[in-house]
Amino acid sequence: MFFRRRALTEAGVAYSVGAVLPVLATLLVGVIAALAAGEAYAQTAWYRFLAYLLPQVCFAVAALIFFRRSKVEVRAVYRGCKWYYFPLALLMQFGLMFSLSELNTLFVELLEGFGYESATTPLPPLDGWYLLPALLIIALLPAVFEETLFRGILVGRMAASEWGTAATVLISGALFSLYHGNPAQTLYQFVCGATFALVVVRAGSILPSMAAHFANNAAILILTATGYQTEGGWLMPQGWNIALTAASAVCLVAVLAYLVFFDKSNARKGGVKDAKYFFFAAAVGIAVCAVQWFAVLISGFIGG
Repeated sequence: MFFRRRALTEAGVAYSVGAVLPVLATLLVGVIAALAAGEAYAQTAWYRFLAYLLPQVCFAVAALIFFRRSKVEVRAVYRGCKWYYFPLALLMQFGLMFSLSELNTLFVELLEGFGYESATTPLPPLDGWYLLPALLIIALLPAVFEETLFRGILVGRMAASEWGTAATVLISGALFSLYHGNPAQTLYQFVCGATFALVVVRAGSILPSMAAHFANNAAILILTATGYQTEGGWLMPQGWNIALTAASAVCLVAVLAYLVFFDKSNARKGGVKDAKYFFFAAAVGIAVCAVQWFAVLISGFIGG
């Protein structure tokens, strides 16, 4: 029981570190960059790459602190699983990428109807050789370090502490969504976080979610680099687009139905044992993420 409470506490600390450290690092680097390169630093290619790299470095630090303090073995997070969870995770991500994104577009349009203006983080340049560092920093590193923190540490400790499967999936999905601090993406990020958590619980491993996370980010980068749905770029024929959305929706529903109703691996009913240890340690991170979320929401309406 002592080990479980300590691991939950350290998981909460990891969430707080993972939420606070990127904010501090971004502010510090922003000040240094402004002094060194002037006000236009944010438009430079190196800074855009750095803006995506900093959070991953911070997640790595948060994970390192967790493993050093909690005494949880690293191999407990990166252990293997049955092979079929990999195609299941990839099919699920295919559904999230196309069908869920279409639903999220409707949600954004609803917000915009009330005067909200969505904020986006610009990608670094993707033409020529720039695509290679982009795949490393925006696709591979998040697949490793975001999954390690949000699914390996948070979901792993929740499941190991005998939290109910539903509670683990929903709470971790909410924390994942809150971290991203983008009201327009809240619904999308919550569903992504929850479904990834479900795959991890069933598989008993984060490796399938890592593969799906990388495939998703890499596909977005490659499509963007080739001009997909960009001004002057190429568009998928309307009929193909409808067929793709329908196929992805079928994949998503089928995978979720299998994981929820047929695959009972590691299933556990119940609540959240010793949750106070986790939430007390995660409180700072939750507060910081909540402040950022409301700040973006308010600025979106003021800007609109």
